[in-house]
Amino acid sequence: MQILDVCKKESGKVFQRKVAAGSDGVLLTIVHSALGSSPLNSRNIRFLHTAFDSSGDRLVAGDYLGNVHVFDFHANRFSLVQRTGSPCSALAFNLHRRNEFLVATADYSLKCFDCDSKELVAMMKGHESIIHAISVHSSGRFAITTSTDTAQLWDLDSFQRKRKLNVKENVGIVKVFFLPMSSTIVTCFKDDSIFAWDSETLECRYQLHSPNPGEKAVSFKAFATTRDGRLLVGGGRSRFLHIWSLENQTLLRVVELPRKVTCVHFMEFLPDSFDSGSNQILAVLSQDGILQFINIVTFSQLFQIGRLDDRISSAAISPNGRYTAVVTENGHINVYSSQALSQELNKPPAPLVKVLKSNRTCESSTSTQELSTKSLKSGSTGSRTRGHPSGHGVMSDYADGLGTDRLVAILRGYGEYPAKYRIFIWRIILRLPENHTAYAALLEKGTHPAYEMLHEKYPIKSQKLLRVLQRVLSALAHWSPIFGETSYLPLLAFPFVKLFQNNQLVCFEIVATILTSWCRHWFEYFPNPPINLLSLVENVLGYHDKELLQHFVKHGVTSQIYAWPLLETFFSEVLTCEEWLKLSDNIFSNHPSFVVMVTVSYCIVGRAALLRCSEFDDFKYFFHHRNAMSVNQVITEAYHLEDSTPDEIHPCNVLETFVPLTKGQYPIFNKFPKFIVDFQVQERERIRREEEEFLKQKTAALELRVAAERRHQEDTGWYRQQKLLQEAEEARRDLIAKEEQKLADQRARVAAMNREMKMKELHLLDATRRKFISFTQQQKQAELARLDDEIRRRVAQRDDETRAAIEEIEIKNMELQLQKRMFEQELYQGHIDLTERQKAELEAQKRQMEIERERTIKERDTERFKELQTRTAQLQKLSQVDHLNDDADYKLEMENIRRLDEIEEEKNHAIISRLEEENKELETGIRLLMKEAETRKAESAKSKYELLAADYSGKIGSPSKHLQASNANRNGNEDTGNEDGDTFISLRRHRSSFDEKEKQMMANVRRLREKLAHENRNKKPVPPYQLE
Repeated sequence: MQILDVCKKESGKVFQRKVAAGSDGVLLTIVHSALGSSPLNSRNIRFLHTAFDSSGDRLVAGDYLGNVHVFDFHANRFSLVQRTGSPCSALAFNLHRRNEFLVATADYSLKCFDCDSKELVAMMKGHESIIHAISVHSSGRFAITTSTDTAQLWDLDSFQRKRKLNVKENVGIVKVFFLPMSSTIVTCFKDDSIFAWDSETLECRYQLHSPNPGEKAVSFKAFATTRDGRLLVGGGRSRFLHIWSLENQTLLRVVELPRKVTCVHFMEFLPDSFDSGSNQILAVLSQDGILQFINIVTFSQLFQIGRLDDRISSAAISPNGRYTAVVTENGHINVYSSQALSQELNKPPAPLVKVLKSNRTCESSTSTQELSTKSLKSGSTGSRTRGHPSGHGVMSDYADGLGTDRLVAILRGYGEYPAKYRIFIWRIILRLPENHTAYAALLEKGTHPAYEMLHEKYPIKSQKLLRVLQRVLSALAHWSPIFGETSYLPLLAFPFVKLFQNNQLVCFEIVATILTSWCRHWFEYFPNPPINLLSLVENVLGYHDKELLQHFVKHGVTSQIYAWPLLETFFSEVLTCEEWLKLSDNIFSNHPSFVVMVTVSYCIVGRAALLRCSEFDDFKYFFHHRNAMSVNQVITEAYHLEDSTPDEIHPCNVLETFVPLTKGQYPIFNKFPKFIVDFQVQERERIRREEEEFLKQKTAALELRVAAERRHQEDTGWYRQQKLLQEAEEARRDLIAKEEQKLADQRARVAAMNREMKMKELHLLDATRRKFISFTQQQKQAELARLDDEIRRRVAQRDDETRAAIEEIEIKNMELQLQKRMFEQELYQGHIDLTERQKAELEAQKRQMEIERERTIKERDTERFKELQTRTAQLQKLSQVDHLNDDADYKLEMENIRRLDEIEEEKNHAIISRLEEENKELETGIRLLMKEAETRKAESAKSKYELLAADYSGKIGSPSKHLQASNANRNGNEDTGNEDGDTFISLRRHRSSFDEKEKQMMANVRRLREKLAHENRNKKPVPPYQLE
């Protein structure tokens, strides 16, 4: 047993040494391991399904990772065809195009791949659940895929769905498949109903009934049919197998399996080489993972494969019955040899001719009478012998009585051997030694140089057939050098290669036997045609048909025209396949000189057409194409020529008898002019060396040419890039000029705004001055009024100074915002050169932002907030990272604004505190002045009072005047009190107006700050990196 690990291998050999089955019948174990970072981390990739092609020599396998491998046991190669990426659910490899196979994957699709080109041919979709079975028509042109809810019929030529079977929800589909050798489709449903349909009209042909409808349902799961389509076997969740006859649609028998079997998962008949399609051995896979092979006729178990510790999950049997591939639960594939498992499977059938022991002498006399004519002639000359058996000498009986004499009797009776046993009979007649070791040694030498370019001279469509032909011809050339120089050898060997393409050893030995026995004298005049053999053909033709020979001579047609084309192709060019096989049966069963008779016979049978030919090309066409003549007539005429040709010119006197190949090693073949062959070998070697040198020089020249073209392309691309850079630079310069012009315009507008602000400031100052003058003129009469006016003027000046400072700060803030916008615009312009698409998007975004800004100014706060949210959402969709950057920039800007507001508030607080201190100082001064005024008034009142007292004492005599003076003094005191009260009320009123102005100024500052922050938020451009 050999182990093949396909881990990380695209292709390789299947068998590393000589193929030999183990004691358990296993030829090969295929594994797919996935190595990890350490041996402990390694795991096994499980195979799921396998399928054989129609020849039985190629196996396709799919694993749960979607890798599909093809193993060619005949070519001893494997390859990784495709990585589908989805687990495989079903496989089929028996399509009409031999290099294509179907794969059903877990994504509900059906794919067709080419195993040679490793490409996807077609993909078919239509299922809504996993495809668990694929059935292909015997023609390979139609396929049925089955899932739990539907079955679909596909045309594999157009890869289109032709039909679809839908069922009700409560009735599921179990299996739908084609019957072999017919156009009938069988369907089985979950209710155990089985119907047969016509694939063309989809009409129901019949229904198969299961027995005992009242008992427990069988629940069919698996079906198997014989290759002739006569029997159908069904099994399911029971240990009973139901066998129906499809000819009369009746149940033949029910087979009970052992009690340990409770469910059948898989069934398939094992093909036999000699049962004509009526298979008798059935492979049954039960729930215990054991694949049992039972005989449904004798009801006996022949053998079984599988173990309880390594159960089988699925199986596939090759159509030729040679291999059985099973997939175990651990995901390995074991390939078993059916012959090693049971030696009774491929025994040849009983002989067609039964011999009675008591009548053996009578039968021998009968055979002698049938060949009486040849026996008489052979008695006249000791060296001349007719018929393959007598000419070969004594030959032992083969295969239970199938001796050479009996085979010749069958050939004479039927005109040909049975098609089913023709290969078997040829191997007996030609006595092939089957030297496996010697042939393997020839194959190990590889492809012969003479046939390396065989595909150019003979473009065969089938790559497999071309490889087999190349391998056989190379083995012949390695065996003898003359076969490497023979130009017609591919024509001679091709029909045998096509017939034995699945058994290269038999093909090689048959061609070698023909070359050593029938073509032994063909190479004596090499490289010229065999003149000696052609002269024999000409002598026999001249004896039997002088008129035809004279006609050939008259028109210059030599034996190289009418005989050599037939011989060098071994008649395969002028006969059909069936005709060529029939003629080969007669040639192999007679003396090697029979080929000469067949050549002459072909000319004589076609003499009517040849005598009418007068052009040289017509003769050549006749012997290179098929003609309207019967091969039976040619064979009959050949036997007649062999019997009627005189001994003097009979080819059997010149040609040796049949000599089979030797056992163990092949004989030496040197019947050719060695010096000519050696010269041609030397010339071919010299030509090969010159071709290799020429190819090297050509390769070097091509490399130089490719390098020069690449360098030219690089230079062209560099110049193109430089041109694009220059154009981009010019575009940037134009853009910068435009932006500078815009910036100049903006500066002009800012200067105009500054002038306007200053003019407004001058107007305000002028109005204040006029107001101050008018107020001063109105309050000139009183000192307190002047002081009050002075205080008001100073407060107004300080308000104006505070407003001017605030306006300067606002102007500086606007300049900073303008510089910031300019910097952002420069950054924005720096990203324009990335791509034209980004430029268009940025310009569109910029226009959109401008429109949104203008719209935001006009709309209300709620609408602006909604637009801001919409814009933020759009930016968030572009990139989360850009959104974070935008948030960071916004937070930074808000932080800067907050800091500026704090600075402004601190400045305003400082100004207000300073003004409050000055106000307090003024109030203190006013109080001092008021106290001083009161003191002065009190002193003046006192002095006046003293004066009045003095006057009163001096003028005591006039009381009326005293009373008037006292009244006057009282009135004067009252007036003075009223004046002091008015002054106090005026000071309180001015203080309250100062507080109101201070509050109004702070409210105006707050409104300006909010307005600036709002405009900054609306006018802030989008950073360029947000659109990348």
